[in-house]
Amino acid sequence: MNINPFDLIKNAKNIQEQMAKIQEELASVFATGSSGGGIVNVTLNGQFELTDIRLDPIAVDPRDIQMLQDLIVAAHTNAMEKIKEEIKKCAGSFAGIPGAGNIMPGFPST
Repeated sequence: MNINPFDLIKNAKNIQEQMAKIQEELASVFATGSSGGGIVNVTLNGQFELTDIRLDPIAVDPRDIQMLQDLIVAAHTNAMEKIKEEIKKCAGSFAGIPGAGNIMPGFPST
Protein backbone atom coordinates (compact mmCIF):
# COMPACT_ATOMS: atom_id res chain seq x y z
CA MET A 1 0.00 0.00 0.00
CA ASN A 2 1.58 3.25 -1.14
CA ILE A 3 0.45 6.47 0.47
CA ASN A 4 1.47 9.70 -1.18
CA PRO A 5 2.10 12.27 1.59
CA PHE A 6 1.21 15.10 -0.79
CA ASP A 7 -2.22 13.54 -1.39
CA LEU A 8 -2.66 13.32 2.37
CA ILE A 9 -1.87 17.02 2.76
CA LYS A 10 -4.21 17.94 -0.09
CA ASN A 11 -6.97 15.87 1.48
CA ALA A 12 -6.35 17.06 5.05
CA LYS A 13 -9.47 19.26 5.10
CA ASN A 14 -11.62 16.39 3.85
CA ILE A 15 -10.08 14.08 6.43
CA GLN A 16 -10.72 16.68 9.16
CA GLU A 17 -14.37 16.93 8.16
CA GLN A 18 -14.77 13.16 8.12
CA MET A 19 -13.10 12.82 11.52
CA ALA A 20 -15.31 15.57 12.98
CA LYS A 21 -18.40 13.76 11.68
CA ILE A 22 -17.21 10.46 13.14
CA GLN A 23 -16.47 12.09 16.51
CA GLU A 24 -19.91 13.67 16.52
CA GLU A 25 -21.50 10.29 15.86
CA LEU A 26 -19.34 8.58 18.51
CA ALA A 27 -20.40 11.11 21.13
CA SER A 28 -23.86 9.53 21.08
CA VAL A 29 -22.64 5.93 21.34
CA PHE A 30 -22.61 4.35 24.78
CA ALA A 31 -21.74 0.85 25.99
CA THR A 32 -22.02 -0.64 29.45
CA GLY A 33 -19.77 -3.44 30.58
CA SER A 34 -20.12 -5.47 33.74
CA SER A 35 -18.16 -7.91 35.83
CA GLY A 36 -18.77 -10.07 38.83
CA GLY A 37 -22.25 -10.99 37.70
CA GLY A 38 -23.29 -7.34 37.60
CA ILE A 39 -21.57 -6.26 40.81
CA VAL A 40 -19.55 -3.68 38.87
CA ASN A 41 -20.97 -1.82 35.85
CA VAL A 42 -19.18 0.85 33.86
CA THR A 43 -20.45 2.91 30.94
CA LEU A 44 -18.18 4.44 28.30
CA ASN A 45 -19.05 6.78 25.48
CA GLY A 46 -17.78 6.33 21.94
CA GLN A 47 -14.70 8.35 22.81
CA PHE A 48 -13.74 5.86 25.56
CA GLU A 49 -14.61 8.34 28.29
CA LEU A 50 -16.01 6.78 31.46
CA THR A 51 -19.43 8.34 31.90
CA ASP A 52 -20.90 6.22 34.70
CA ILE A 53 -19.97 3.56 37.21
CA ARG A 54 -22.26 1.58 39.47
CA LEU A 55 -21.12 -0.66 42.30
CA ASP A 56 -23.42 -3.11 44.03
CA PRO A 57 -23.41 -2.51 47.79
CA ILE A 58 -22.35 -6.13 48.24
CA ALA A 59 -18.89 -5.16 46.92
CA VAL A 60 -18.22 -2.37 49.40
CA ASP A 61 -19.56 -0.65 52.49
CA PRO A 62 -22.70 1.15 51.24
CA ARG A 63 -21.59 4.39 52.91
CA ASP A 64 -18.48 4.44 50.69
CA ILE A 65 -20.05 3.65 47.31
CA GLN A 66 -20.46 7.21 45.98
CA MET A 67 -16.95 8.23 47.00
CA LEU A 68 -15.45 5.08 45.46
CA GLN A 69 -17.40 5.58 42.23
CA ASP A 70 -16.17 9.18 42.02
CA LEU A 71 -12.58 8.11 42.70
CA ILE A 72 -12.72 5.47 39.96
CA VAL A 73 -14.07 8.00 37.44
CA ALA A 74 -11.32 10.47 38.43
CA ALA A 75 -8.63 7.78 38.10
CA HIS A 76 -9.93 6.82 34.68
CA THR A 77 -9.91 10.47 33.57
CA ASN A 78 -6.35 10.85 34.83
CA ALA A 79 -5.23 7.74 32.93
CA MET A 80 -6.92 8.99 29.75
CA GLU A 81 -5.06 12.31 30.03
CA LYS A 82 -1.76 10.44 30.38
CA ILE A 83 -2.54 8.35 27.30
CA LYS A 84 -3.39 11.50 25.34
CA GLU A 85 -0.02 13.00 26.32
CA GLU A 86 1.79 9.87 25.14
CA ILE A 87 -0.13 9.89 21.86
CA LYS A 88 0.82 13.55 21.35
CA LYS A 89 4.48 12.65 21.89
CA CYS A 90 4.33 9.71 19.49
CA ALA A 91 2.30 11.56 16.86
CA GLY A 92 4.32 14.79 17.02
CA SER A 93 5.61 14.54 13.48
CA PHE A 94 2.16 13.71 12.13
CA ALA A 95 0.55 16.52 14.08
CA GLY A 96 3.05 18.95 12.55
CA ILE A 97 1.59 18.47 9.07
CA PRO A 98 -0.23 21.67 8.04
CA GLY A 99 -3.95 21.19 8.44
CA ALA A 100 -3.55 17.93 10.34
CA GLY A 101 -3.97 19.39 13.81
CA ASN A 102 -7.64 18.50 13.99
CA ILE A 103 -7.36 15.06 12.42
CA MET A 104 -7.01 13.63 15.91
CA PRO A 105 -9.51 15.68 17.94
CA GLY A 106 -8.70 15.69 21.61
CA PHE A 107 -5.02 15.41 20.79
CA PRO A 108 -3.88 18.92 19.88
CA SER A 109 -0.75 19.25 17.79
CA THR A 110 2.48 19.93 19.66
